[in-house]
Amino acid sequence: MDGDTLFSIGELARRTGVTVKAVRFYSDEGIVPPLDRTPAGHRVYGLDAVARLGLVRTLRDLGLGLPAIRKVVDREVSLAEVAAAHAEALEVQIRTLRLRRAVLTAVAGRGPTPKELDLMHKLARLSAAERDRLIADFLDAAYRGLDPGVVRSMTPVLPDDPDDAQVAAWVELAELMQDQGFVADARRLAERVSAARGGGFAPPRPHIVAVVREKADLALDPASPEARSIVDHVTAHPACPDDLPAYLRAATDPRRIRYLELLARINAWPPPEPPVPAVEWFLRALSRTES
Repeated sequence: MDGDTLFSIGELARRTGVTVKAVRFYSDEGIVPPLDRTPAGHRVYGLDAVARLGLVRTLRDLGLGLPAIRKVVDREVSLAEVAAAHAEALEVQIRTLRLRRAVLTAVAGRGPTPKELDLMHKLARLSAAERDRLIADFLDAAYRGLDPGVVRSMTPVLPDDPDDAQVAAWVELAELMQDQGFVADARRLAERVSAARGGGFAPPRPHIVAVVREKADLALDPASPEARSIVDHVTAHPACPDDLPAYLRAATDPRRIRYLELLARINAWPPPEPPVPAVEWFLRALSRTES
């Protein structure tokens, strides 16, 4: 046997760095078939087997399964096509692993109950279609009938290649969307917006919280005449609802503020300016004028 052109299983294994057992397996599978057999029945391989086995080893190291490898070495599909399909599959796995890591990070930081942990685990495993359905159900329950622009402004869109912070924000936001108390409060706030403009769900412009934030002056004494002037301006504004204190407290509910923070992180928007200090100051000033 000419060692330069024909190789036994052992010689082929040594040349390619693959075990004899693996060579025999690929040979039995027809992926690296022998060129011939010796009179004693031992398999021998040609130079083509060295190239094929090297390719097989590389593809296996990249994680391709035997069916895909067989198609490549048999030239039923191109290597580029298989690589593209495999890269897409790996991307799905990477996104799944990121979501799972976000869950583990949240578990480590929050110490959830078994029930909360089960919910977080389910959220992390949602497919893109299931995520879209969860978002659609929340928006329908909380903001049905609102101006489409408002609904879009409350819609999270997790990018195809999210960073760790966006993944962690998605898990927390999705958990909020499952909180029926939060959903009900969001709906009640939407109804208050509707009442503030005399019917319909298109919200007033500007939003009364934005008016408060613009006019509030934290440096002023809430009991001062200047503060009273600010209160008079806000309460006379067309966007002011009848139940202004209750409305402002609902609009600055910690869960709603957190939703907006997480929404901005997921959508890569600038972080929202916290309205709570201005609203708290205004409510103190309002209570002074009513006393």
